[in-house]
Amino acid sequence: MTERFDLYRRCTLCPRRCAVNRERDRGACGESAVLRVARAALHFWEEPCLSGSAGSGAVFFSGCGLRCLYCQNYGIAHQNHGKEIDVQRLSEIFLELMEKGAANLNLVTAVQFVPHVIAALDMARARGLDLPVVYNSSGYETIDTLRMLEGYVDIYLPDYKYFDPALAARFSAAPDYPDAAKAAIGEMLRQTGEPCFDADGRMRRGVIVRHLVLPGHTEDSINAVRLLHRAYGDRIYISIMRQYTPCGSFPENPELSRRLTTYEYEKVLRFARSLGITKGYAQLGETAKESFIPDFDGTGV
Repeated sequence: MTERFDLYRRCTLCPRRCAVNRERDRGACGESAVLRVARAALHFWEEPCLSGSAGSGAVFFSGCGLRCLYCQNYGIAHQNHGKEIDVQRLSEIFLELMEKGAANLNLVTAVQFVPHVIAALDMARARGLDLPVVYNSSGYETIDTLRMLEGYVDIYLPDYKYFDPALAARFSAAPDYPDAAKAAIGEMLRQTGEPCFDADGRMRRGVIVRHLVLPGHTEDSINAVRLLHRAYGDRIYISIMRQYTPCGSFPENPELSRRLTTYEYEKVLRFARSLGITKGYAQLGETAKESFIPDFDGTGV
């Protein structure tokens, strides 16, 4: 355990590889080596095979190494809301979510605290934790960090946000994102294998890749969906999301100041269907509401 925590002294846990000593300063993620969590509660807004009727036991970690301009979780990604806790408390949170009937344990944006997460999972498993573990990620991951999680994560839930490096640079200051995320998804799939479900239709192992369609950028979405299908076929599920919600004004990127139109979303769905994608999810109805963004007020922490 000590060896893993030494990684905070020259942090390269995410592809930013900022090499900051987080025991003394904050990294590109905005976090120090002190564990912080913003919310822990049953979450009913994941894909049906994850939330089910019981809800997913979501733990939202503070900070983010990607920090997209339009981030829906602005309070934790940019403002770093959260409470300081230790590994012991994190393990207790995991067990409390299990006691509440969670369908799984859902670790949301945890890359900056992976050494803490592994230690807490070891503690919680020793006390009876037996939920599938979901690693809910921006997709901006390193292979080295993902390999640390092998044997700990059952279901990977990464984003694949951009096909075009220029768009990734413009919105996330990460031109390397498309290549990094594609490599990360390949490693995730190597670890989990093809999707596996229980008798109730709940996923037990596998990879679901999310793509959020951004207003004004349907061509990038089409290219992203094409790449995912060509690279991974039916070995993954693809979740095409329409829930983009403007979280501020964007004078240099005015398209981000509006919601996605039905036409834009249907255009991407039609393309996915034309490829023959059947293992996937679409969002229907009024999903682009601020009510789908949880409060990062320390609930359950």
